[in-house]
Amino acid sequence: MRQLFFVFLALSCLSLNSCDDGDIIDFKLDFENTFDVCGDTYLVFYKTKNDPSESLSLILNNVTLDDILNVDDLGIFENTYTLSTSNPFNYRTYSNTTLPSDLFCNAIPNSEVNITKDDISTSGTAYLKTILTEDDNDDVPASIEDRNGNGDLDDDDTDNDGLPNYIDADDDGDNILTKDENPDPNGDGDLSDAQDTDADGTPDYLDTDDDGDGIDTRDEENDSQDQNPANDITVSEFGPDYLNKDVANLETPVATSYRQHSITQNYVVTLTISDFDLELISIDVFDFGVLEDSSTSETRTITPDFP
Repeated sequence: MRQLFFVFLALSCLSLNSCDDGDIIDFKLDFENTFDVCGDTYLVFYKTKNDPSESLSLILNNVTLDDILNVDDLGIFENTYTLSTSNPFNYRTYSNTTLPSDLFCNAIPNSEVNITKDDISTSGTAYLKTILTEDDNDDVPASIEDRNGNGDLDDDDTDNDGLPNYIDADDDGDNILTKDENPDPNGDGDLSDAQDTDADGTPDYLDTDDDGDGIDTRDEENDSQDQNPANDITVSEFGPDYLNKDVANLETPVATSYRQHSITQNYVVTLTISDFDLELISIDVFDFGVLEDSSTSETRTITPDFP
C-alpha cells in the first residue's frame, strides 16, 4: 500500500474542518501502487479505494492502449503529456461506503455514485513510460544466459538461429526445448547440476548431440518428422533415441526446420504526474504507480529460419 502525506497551512484546511490560525493538518492519500485503465479513443488512468471512498484519475485524449504498448526497437515507449481541460487530473471523494467496479468509462454514469468532492487540476504534466521485457520461460534465468559476460543478452545466440538465448526456448537448436533438458533439476538457480547425458562436460540444453552417438539430436527422428525427437523411441525401456547412444540410425532423414517458439511479453507501464495543482494537494511529483491490466502480458510465436 502506497501512503502519501501532504502538509498544508490552516488557510487551506477550512474545507475539511475548522482549525485555529497556525494549525497544521496532515492530509493522507492511501492508495495501492497499481492503477487501472479503460477507454478506446481516449484513456482514463484511475485508482480507487474504500473507507473512505476516494479516487484518483487522469484522462488523456487521443491516446489508446495500443499507442502506449507500441515500444521502439529497445523495447521502450515514453511520452510526456500536458494536463489541460482536455487532459484533467482528478481527486474525488464519495459518500458511498463502497465504490462500484464500473466507476469509470461508462457512457451513462452510475446513478448510485454520489461525489462529495471533485478536485480538478488542469495544469502540470503526465509522464508515461512502458518497458517491454521478453522471456522464453526455459527455466534458465536471463542473467545466466549472458554467456560471454559482457552484459549484453542480445549477442548470445548459441545455435545461431537469430534468437538470443534469453528468448530462445531451444538454446542449442536440437528441437528439444531447453526446459525439457533439465537445465536446473532441483530448481535452485544453480545450473552446475544440469543434465549431461553423455557426460562430455556440455549440458544437454547446450549440446547438439545429447547422447554422444555421432547423430545430432534433431536428426534422430525415426518415426516422424515433426521437429520433436522426444517422441521417437526405438527401445522403450531406454527412452527416446536422442538419449540412447546405442541407437544411431545414419539413414534417418536430417532435420530441415526448427520447431515453433513461444516468447512471453510483459509490458510494465508506469505513470508519473508532476507539477499539478489541486485545491487540497499541491506537490511536485506523484508516482501514480504501475498499470495492472491483462493486455500487458501476451505471447508471440516465431519459427527461426533453418540454416
